[in-house]
Amino acid sequence: MTRLRIVNLLLGLMLVGALAQRPPAAFGQQLEAASPAFWKLIDKDARLEKVADGFQFTEGPVWNPAGFLLFSDIPANQIVKFVPGAAPTAFRTPSGNSNGLTYDRAGRLLACEHSNRRVTRQEADGSLTVLASSYDGKKLNSPNDIVVRSDGTIYFTDPPYGIREEQKELPFQGVYKISPEGKLTLLAQDFDRPNGIALSPDEKTLYVEDSARLHVRAFAVAPDGSISHGRILAELKSARQGVPDGMKVDRKRNLYVTGPGGVWVFDKRGKHLGTILMAELPANCGWGDADYRTLYLTARTGLYRIRLKIPGFITYPTTMGR
Repeated sequence: MTRLRIVNLLLGLMLVGALAQRPPAAFGQQLEAASPAFWKLIDKDARLEKVADGFQFTEGPVWNPAGFLLFSDIPANQIVKFVPGAAPTAFRTPSGNSNGLTYDRAGRLLACEHSNRRVTRQEADGSLTVLASSYDGKKLNSPNDIVVRSDGTIYFTDPPYGIREEQKELPFQGVYKISPEGKLTLLAQDFDRPNGIALSPDEKTLYVEDSARLHVRAFAVAPDGSISHGRILAELKSARQGVPDGMKVDRKRNLYVTGPGGVWVFDKRGKHLGTILMAELPANCGWGDADYRTLYLTARTGLYRIRLKIPGFITYPTTMGR
């Protein structure tokens, strides 16, 4: 080996060692404030941490109060379990190419299954109950994201991302609710690509993203679960790569929307407060850890997390143990 090659090898090893010792910010995250109010939600020196990788396309993170996170790896056709400090493991395979996940008020896992074109509930014995698979005699498109109200009403979006055009049976992309009694109702059909969905802490507002139109819409929620007075609350137009995808809300009604370049943060009036920029584009986000002040981010092949100052709003019991 020549002296020059030896020197280059040593320099390479030194660089690898330096990268290994770099803080989590090495993953390309930076904070971009659009308002001073952004710093009331996140520390200026907050760092993004990559906690797992090697996946195909991650989505739908949901925290279990027993101390672990579940999320979907859609192309891998599995739901993954992540316990902080341990290597990820398979939780359910096959998953129906699941996307959005959440828990209901009884602590049962709900999943939007792309390839099966349905919404399911996992029972205590591990069996699956189909909650919705068709509307008006036609198969759903490809249920995407999901949220549950405190009375048990389930809301979900149904874009066609998980199917081919020729497989579509419905002429629209809808937003639906499933009543506590199990009745499926179409709430809105004027979306291009309905995607992320969330409720405000008082459950009087339903937020729905339209990925194609690059905005978040807000609807008034009636006691019977119906929605009305839809309006554009926030827009995510940018030269950066990405579109609105997943979304969560904190306890003070700030919205955290995965979109162009990273996670866009809006206040309850739709004012853009700032952005958590990421090198690997996030598809969805979810609150986690014991105090729910950690925002977990499913970003293509990796799983990330970052600490915030305000706890997230959780729509399911925080004391269940499954």
